[in-house]
Amino acid sequence: MKPLVSILIPAFNAEETIAAAIHSAISQTWSRKEVIVVDDGSSDSTVKIAQSFGSKIKFVGGPNQGAAAARNLAYELSGGDYIQWLDADDILRSDKIERQLASVQGSESKRFLLSSSWAPFFHRTRHARFVHNSLCQDLAPIDWLLRKLTEATHMQTATWLTSRELAEAAGPWDTRLLSDDDGEYFCRVLLASKGTRFTSNTGVYYRVTPTSRLSFIGRSNSKKDAMLISLKLHIQYIRSLEESERVRRACVQHLQNWYLTFYPERTDIISEMNRVAEELGGHLEEPQLRWKFAWMKPVFGWETAKWAQTALPHVKASLQRRIDKAIYRVETGRKGATT
Repeated sequence: MKPLVSILIPAFNAEETIAAAIHSAISQTWSRKEVIVVDDGSSDSTVKIAQSFGSKIKFVGGPNQGAAAARNLAYELSGGDYIQWLDADDILRSDKIERQLASVQGSESKRFLLSSSWAPFFHRTRHARFVHNSLCQDLAPIDWLLRKLTEATHMQTATWLTSRELAEAAGPWDTRLLSDDDGEYFCRVLLASKGTRFTSNTGVYYRVTPTSRLSFIGRSNSKKDAMLISLKLHIQYIRSLEESERVRRACVQHLQNWYLTFYPERTDIISEMNRVAEELGGHLEEPQLRWKFAWMKPVFGWETAKWAQTALPHVKASLQRRIDKAIYRVETGRKGATT
């Protein structure tokens, strides 16, 4: 019998996007599947829209406890041999699950972590192009983590397809992590795996949303605290696989890659990051601003220059998103919610 795939969707105030996400799950060409939506205390029309799909999905609502808690509940309710995580504002390509499972057809091991690519978009998926970075290939766990930590690259949450055997070995999502909860979770899944199996030219359409998205840290001190936890856990995890000079260098580089997120305002976190770097036999350099904003530092100070470097790209993206939404509405003849 074909394996059952559980597609798990946590949702919070996602009335504009939840229908498209659910539709992409239901429309998967892999026939043996279940779709479970857990609402995390939405105050908009998310619940009503999700419930309109009737028996095509399993819907559960509850109080707001955070995305990680919603994912854990969805997993507890699932019965699939494989788990597909899907955020409520993203869209799966219709052949994603079928093609990923085909990549391990004939293999008795459920310890391969199946990956794919992602294509950023605002509102129109037909213009989206799949991203390919150095992680988009078959890799052993240590090689995958070395590339991630050194190059500051990643895989988007829904690119993965995880066997239940791996999910059980990894354990639940960490509810402490208000940021990078997916990065930390899949690091644990990877530790339990034999490595990744990458499927090209399919995956997830990743919606580029405003700064309220969970992955955006901004000036939130609680998210910065959570990010420090995640950084230290990543270092702990990779060192459990291999204790070597190249691993220690990668860990120091990982800290350096994230240094600007906390510099200069969070002196407590900066001090802790420097302590960890010294323990690893390295040291952290003052972060560098891009040339477009570096000139502002001596004139207006570090915090203003950093704010400009962080905020202005979001302003540009917001404008692009508005234009794309307007074109989308013209093309579809709709004046309401986006898909």
